[in-house]
Amino acid sequence: MKIPEILAPAGNMEKAIVAMEYGADALYLSGKAFGMRAKAGNFSLQELQAVLAIAHERGVKVYVTVNIFAHNDHIDSLPKYLAKLEDLQVDGLIVADVGVMALAKEYAPSLPLHLSTQANTVNYRAAKFWEELGIARLVMARELTRDEIARVRRETQAEIEVFVHGAMCMAYSGRCLLSNVLTGRDANLGECAQSCRWRYAVMEEKRPGQYMPIEEDQGGTHIFNSKDLRLVEYIPDLVQIGVDSLKIEGRMKSSYYVATVVRAYRQALDLYASDPANYILPQELLEELDKVSHRPYYSGFFVPSEVGIHRPTGSYIRAYDVVGLVESYDSKRGEAVVAVRNRLSLGDEVEVMQPLGDVFKHQLKQMAKADTGEFLAQAHANYRVCIPMNPVKPYSMLRIRSVED
Repeated sequence: MKIPEILAPAGNMEKAIVAMEYGADALYLSGKAFGMRAKAGNFSLQELQAVLAIAHERGVKVYVTVNIFAHNDHIDSLPKYLAKLEDLQVDGLIVADVGVMALAKEYAPSLPLHLSTQANTVNYRAAKFWEELGIARLVMARELTRDEIARVRRETQAEIEVFVHGAMCMAYSGRCLLSNVLTGRDANLGECAQSCRWRYAVMEEKRPGQYMPIEEDQGGTHIFNSKDLRLVEYIPDLVQIGVDSLKIEGRMKSSYYVATVVRAYRQALDLYASDPANYILPQELLEELDKVSHRPYYSGFFVPSEVGIHRPTGSYIRAYDVVGLVESYDSKRGEAVVAVRNRLSLGDEVEVMQPLGDVFKHQLKQMAKADTGEFLAQAHANYRVCIPMNPVKPYSMLRIRSVED
C-alpha cells in the first residue's frame, strides 16, 4: 500500500517550521514573486535556502510555486529566478503557464515540474498530454469526483496530487477575473482581493442609487461564497485510488491553522496505514478541525451526491483563539516558556495542542515574565512568559475558547 505525502502550506518561515513539527512530509511555498499568494509572507532566496536546509535534514520536501499566468514582463525576469531555484535544488516547481514551463525546462532542467490546479486538468487524456510534455506531477482540478480521479490515476504514470482541505473558489479551479475587474488586483498573478466574499446588491438601471439586496433572509447572502473543503473522512478512498499527495490549502492562514489541520490529517493517515481493515476515523480529529476558523465543511466535488457549495454568509465559524506558542520547556523547573499571541489571564483554562501528541487542559495559576521573573496577573501579545505546567513539546500551542463560539 502506497501512503501519500501530507503536503502543507508555508506562507512564511514560522508556518514552515510548524508544518514540519506537526507532521508534514512536504511543503509548498513561494518566493517573493511569481506565486499565486502575493500577500503571504513568502520567502526571499536566503530564507528559501534556510528552509531547504532545515527541511532536507528532516527528510521533508520543498516545492516552490511559480504558477502565475505570466505576462511578458514576467517572462523577461523569470530565467534568473528559475536558474537560482535550480542551484538551490528545490524538490519541485509548481507551474501553470506553458511559457513558464518552457523556461523551467531550459533554466531549471533537473527540477521536477508539478502542474498547478490552475491548469484545470479534468480528464485522463489531458493528464497523458501533460505527462508526455514532461510533467512529473498533476495537481488535479478541484472539480473532479472520486471516480474521475481514479480514472486519471489508472491512465497515467505521473504522480497525482489532490486538494483535501481548505477554502474553495467559485471560479473554475481558481481562474477568476472578479478581483481584477473590481479592484485591479489580478487573482491570476497572486493578488486576489477575495471579492467573492463581499456582500452584493442589485441596482436597476432606471432607479440609480436604489439598492435592492440579494437575500435569502434578513441577513442577506454572499452569492459567490463557498463552503470549505474537508476530505479527512475519505482518506481510505484517496489511498486506495493511489493518490500521491494530499494537499492542504492555506498559505494565507495562521500557524495555528497549519498546525491543527496537518496534525489531524497526519494522525488519520497514520492510523489508517497501521491497520486499514479496522480503521475508524476518530471523532476527536473531526472536532479538532472544527477548532480552526472555517466555513461549514463539505466534500467539494469528490462525492457527487453531496451538493451545496454555496455558503449564504461570509462569516467564519471560530470557536477558539490561539493565546500562546511554546518556545521551550525546562524540565527541572517544570515550566514552559510561552510567546504570548493573545491576552492571557490567571484563572484561564487553556487547551494545549502538542505536535503529534495529546491535547490536554491546563488552568493558569501562575505566570511570570521570562526576562525579569515578575509575576503577572495578565499577559498580552508579544510578552514572553514562564508558565508552570506538565511537560510539553516546543511548538505546542495554547488555545482558549472564543467568545464568538
